[in-house]
Amino acid sequence: MKIFNFIIAAALLLAPACNDTSSPKPSETETDTARETAGDGLSKIPVLNFGTFHMGFTPDANKTEFDEHDKENQRAVHEIAEKLAAFQPTVILVETEPGYDEALQAAYQKYQEDPEMFFENPSEIELLAFELGRLSGTKRIYGIDHQMGYNYNIGNEIDNQIDPAWHDKYYENPLQFYPEANVNEDSLGLLDKLKLKNHDQYLDFLIAVNADMLTHAGSEKGFEGADEAAKYYQRNLRMYSNLNRIELDAKDRVFILMGASHTAFFRDFISRSPKYEMVNTFAYLK
Repeated sequence: MKIFNFIIAAALLLAPACNDTSSPKPSETETDTARETAGDGLSKIPVLNFGTFHMGFTPDANKTEFDEHDKENQRAVHEIAEKLAAFQPTVILVETEPGYDEALQAAYQKYQEDPEMFFENPSEIELLAFELGRLSGTKRIYGIDHQMGYNYNIGNEIDNQIDPAWHDKYYENPLQFYPEANVNEDSLGLLDKLKLKNHDQYLDFLIAVNADMLTHAGSEKGFEGADEAAKYYQRNLRMYSNLNRIELDAKDRVFILMGASHTAFFRDFISRSPKYEMVNTFAYLK
């Protein structure tokens, strides 16, 4: 029998807290080229994985009040785009499906030529991603979304025989279980609101409330809640597969802009990836 010796070098990259004092310049937050994994000579691609609320129309059940046509709001978004542009991405990925890439790229090119152009229904893509790309000179932009429906309200629609007490207790006020994220968002300015959306505990909350806690719901012999949660995991895994379809090399720097629940899943996927390295979001939000 042949014996194979495997040496596995694992590096956990934990996002620093909001009070991190490191400079947002790429050369100081991570190496100018992608870092090397320990002992194998393989390079990793830096990723700034940024979560937001949807700034334009959204069919999502939970929405953040934001007037995307208000000039002051647009100015505030552009100020944040300027901060994030210090990352100097070579590729921008957004929450649209790849089938719309041609239209996305055409609109992005027009914006590069005329940043004062009018958008009838701007979203975080036009307001933040396009401006960030213009400031950083990014040439490539792609969509990585993959639409899939699922029923996040399943626990209230069936005779829950698994764990109704905990299911109902949790969904009455889910943020009470995440004290660092349990703040009144309406009292926050845009920058602090986006810092909250990217806080580790808030991202944990988004995975639990959208998926994991559904496993407490189901019929006596069924797994209705778990099956619905699996659909949301599947959607995010398919979105991650769309990221992996993009041709990238060690010289690339990837900025991802999505609704924060997707950012939460990508945080977990990227943290374990041998290909990507997640940089500290908060270094760019000072």
